[in-house]
Amino acid sequence: MPFVIARDGTWFYRGSAIRRKELVCLFASILTREADGTFCLETPVERGRIRVEDSPFVAVELDWKVCRSGVQHLSFRLNTDQVVCAGCNHPIRLAAESSRDERVPYLHVRDGKGALPVEARICRAVYYELVALAETQRVDDQDLLGVWSGGCFFPLGRMPDEDMRA
Repeated sequence: MPFVIARDGTWFYRGSAIRRKELVCLFASILTREADGTFCLETPVERGRIRVEDSPFVAVELDWKVCRSGVQHLSFRLNTDQVVCAGCNHPIRLAAESSRDERVPYLHVRDGKGALPVEARICRAVYYELVALAETQRVDDQDLLGVWSGGCFFPLGRMPDEDMRA
């Protein structure tokens, strides 16, 4: 299929950007990830592979709330206006970006057909908001900086050694 999803979340059809958000949302609703990691648009009668440069979605907004029990919930709005709340079923992970010496955050949106999920890349501005909410947690004898959501801790990075902080 002549579809491409660019790194910034823009959908293209035959080289032209799809400007109607409703159409992008419709296509996003039938997007699947195969066991081999490729992406497809799949209806009951038709199925075709598409190219995705990074991840098919981008988390563009963060909302956080603490419920009465004291549990924090982080909700992300995607570029398709879908809202996903991070937690055990929707974890946040950091991946090394091959072109730079950076870690890129991703949010699990839904399961794929294999081990690889359909994810949203968390945009830089939202990642900075996450870092502002981060706290230190001791995990496996390491001090990690991370965020809590839905009772789960998601590491964003290691705390520097005491010697390095001085």
